[in-house]
Amino acid sequence: MTGNRTKRAQTGRPGAAAILALLAVAVLALGACSSGGGTDSPGPSPTVSRARITTTPQDGAGHVGITVKDVGASVTDGTFTSVTLTAQGGKAIAGALTPARNAWHPSANLARGTAYTLTAEAKDPDGRTATRTARFTTVSESNSVIAFYTPEDTSTVGVGMEVSFRFDKPVTDRKAAESAVKITSTGGQQAVGHWFGDRRVDFRPQEFWKPDSKVTVNFDFDGLQLAKGIYGVQDRSFSFTVGREQISTVDAAHQEMTVRQNGATVKTVPVSTGSPKFATYNGTMVISEQYRQTKMNSTTVGLGDEYDIPDVPHAQRLTNSGTFIHGNYWAAPSTFGAQATSHGCVGLQDTQGGGDPGSPAAWFYANSMPGDVVIVTNSTGGGTVAPDNGLSGWNMPWPAWTAGSATT
Repeated sequence: MTGNRTKRAQTGRPGAAAILALLAVAVLALGACSSGGGTDSPGPSPTVSRARITTTPQDGAGHVGITVKDVGASVTDGTFTSVTLTAQGGKAIAGALTPARNAWHPSANLARGTAYTLTAEAKDPDGRTATRTARFTTVSESNSVIAFYTPEDTSTVGVGMEVSFRFDKPVTDRKAAESAVKITSTGGQQAVGHWFGDRRVDFRPQEFWKPDSKVTVNFDFDGLQLAKGIYGVQDRSFSFTVGREQISTVDAAHQEMTVRQNGATVKTVPVSTGSPKFATYNGTMVISEQYRQTKMNSTTVGLGDEYDIPDVPHAQRLTNSGTFIHGNYWAAPSTFGAQATSHGCVGLQDTQGGGDPGSPAAWFYANSMPGDVVIVTNSTGGGTVAPDNGLSGWNMPWPAWTAGSATT
């Protein structure tokens, strides 16, 4: 009886331990078949390129910056065969590939408020092609701000030049804007910003720039929110060289100007400053513009019909409000050095057309440059020129100047 029961147990259904053992074997078998390390796993598709293209910006982006760094394409595991950027309407935008043909950027800044299409095609080492297209729109004019700056890149200027930024829209985040400007000088001077309202910030050192120094200005407003919903779009650098020091002092009491270069007097020039009714400003002013000949009309400076001269020679601007130091051919030669007859400008004897290089005005024009300093003293009733009237910030004491900075 016992033997028969033993036989039925061995030949009947498997027990629980046996079932668990079978399941374990099955799991191990399945695991071996699905392992990525197995020799039978399939390789990459022979039709799919390994080249991976990235566009900047991505497809569908809006409010994109317009600088060359804001737009481009790059590729890994491959090289570009073509990259095209077209503006709305089909205009092609020039660009350049890197020598390794793995990155591309446009050659110039883009236009604001414009739709663009960027199409990039690349091949991997096996010749398989990959393509990517990005359609985007640059930031609109209404949502961006442009800064106009002085002086010009690579220019040579006098020691009184200020670095001035004027924005075409109000800036509410002044700290962000000012912090984005970096100024270095080979003379070791530190320039500090001062805000005149919400559209203008000027930078200058405590004292005049050192002669023969080089000043480099880097500013990166690109992508900065300078006001609510308003973004900067510029990322640039420029530099200028400071020339010899020239400081000219006009003594209105004696109608005379003394010109000094590097501390030494080089010439004394008779002048005619503003009449008592239209007194010349006192204070330190800086030449900002030069015109061999220009038209001057009193209506443009709020003086009615006082004058209208179509050909003022050797004119150099000192203030935004209309103060110039310029040639005068219509007054008698005896006027200069003796009488104050102008409407606020500083006049020097000249000839009509400015063709006489020996005239005092022609000499002073030939020996001056933007950034040169002109100081007016003893002008009765003229008052002191305002620091924001032209590049006249030197009239502001240093503590007051630095107090107008958003970063100090």
